[in-house]
Amino acid sequence: MLLIGMFDSPFVRRVAISMKLLGFHFEHANWSVGKDFDRIREYNPLGRVPTLVLDSGESLFESAAILDYLDEQASPERALLPRSGKPRRDALQLMATATGAAEKGIVQIYERAFRPAEKIHEPWLDRCRLQVSDALTELDHACQQRAGQQWLVGERMTQADITVSCVVTFLSDALGVDMTAYPSLNEQVARCEALPVFQEIRLAFFTPNKS
Repeated sequence: MLLIGMFDSPFVRRVAISMKLLGFHFEHANWSVGKDFDRIREYNPLGRVPTLVLDSGESLFESAAILDYLDEQASPERALLPRSGKPRRDALQLMATATGAAEKGIVQIYERAFRPAEKIHEPWLDRCRLQVSDALTELDHACQQRAGQQWLVGERMTQADITVSCVVTFLSDALGVDMTAYPSLNEQVARCEALPVFQEIRLAFFTPNKS
């Protein structure tokens, strides 16, 4: 399989980490939605990442759809999202909070990168910053509630841990968000980021020819 997208994207990174954890081999196309837009459109009409090209040639896009496919291919015991009930709802809620924060972070980056300086609307950016802050506060509270537990949901790593870690690392790296304001969340993310698979994909961003 071919995973398209740069690992500085939390959405691409969470797919890559999930694939590694589930034992799926993949090649990595380190393509940017900027300079490689037309190349990506050959596989995804939206020109967005992540895009996963299956061995059959079929393309899957949007990280949630890709992760659903990966879990479907894995055994129920190894799937990264709980199958049903409150554990599944809790994981999905944590993931939605994290990805919402990531989206508001990306908006801030795009606003600065692509909009002329005289047209940047600071009240809009302030609102996005508030949404990011509120989301991180909610995630920090969830981590406080799980104090003494290794994972956010249940007794093993789930997609909630992966997604939250990838998003928080992105916000810290790309926007300089001060994570000391969210100590429980910061501790949870540090625990995940210390794991070899998280470090491997992070390192691969700096050595992109390796998958």
